[in-house]
Amino acid sequence: MERRDVRGHYDELAAEYDEHWVYGPDYIPWMAGQIAEALRVSCADRIADVGCGTGLFAREVARQLQPVHPILCVDPSQAMLRQLGTPPPPDLVPIVASAEDIAEGRASLPYEQLDAMWLKESVHHVTDQAGALRGLAERLTPRGRLLVVMLPATIQYPLFQAALDRFEELQPDPADIQAHLSAAGLEASLTHVEHELRIDRDKYLGMVRARYMSLLSTFTDSEIEKGIEEMQGAHPESVLVFPDRFAFVLGQRRGQGA
Repeated sequence: MERRDVRGHYDELAAEYDEHWVYGPDYIPWMAGQIAEALRVSCADRIADVGCGTGLFAREVARQLQPVHPILCVDPSQAMLRQLGTPPPPDLVPIVASAEDIAEGRASLPYEQLDAMWLKESVHHVTDQAGALRGLAERLTPRGRLLVVMLPATIQYPLFQAALDRFEELQPDPADIQAHLSAAGLEASLTHVEHELRIDRDKYLGMVRARYMSLLSTFTDSEIEKGIEEMQGAHPESVLVFPDRFAFVLGQRRGQGA
């Protein structure tokens, strides 16, 4: 994906980020459960959420798992990490770093190796995806697992057409991420999960106006407003119903399957 001021985008969005991403009361527990199940995490694992944002999913995984070792919440935006709380919960440890920082050894972690890590909707911010995933894979234990959660190459969101077109232009192909994990020496698999979203139309329009997806930061204010007018015309219904489909690309040390 093209390089933008991604950190600045998330710094500005940090205070209201959770409001935009908590679609409904069941969404965060559902996604956190899907992540935990795919990674087969146990309470004894050393875990990292790379590109965690405000820690929405790490917090829920910790609630469900009750980990012995705190989950590492890794994100380059200090403003996002501050949303964990001051001080943060004892089962979460904020780490100000990017995926590349971890992969290239520029960031110090409290754990020498990790049993499980995930990147949820953050891999598209990585410039050298193959190199970063290879470096992250090298941080895994002999039974380690690495999960990349990402949107597929096309989405069915009720966005304006220019945003949908730009998404398809910029979004990495999950099959390429699978190939990168294989090249990094991991057994890689690709599956999909889906969750139906029901969102009040006016709330969703507000989310678009606030640029809740980093993709939307590539549009000017006037382009966003024009897009919202298009969305209003295309969706007169008061509640938007659409599928939220994710690719789960899982890499694990060879010969260490379930």
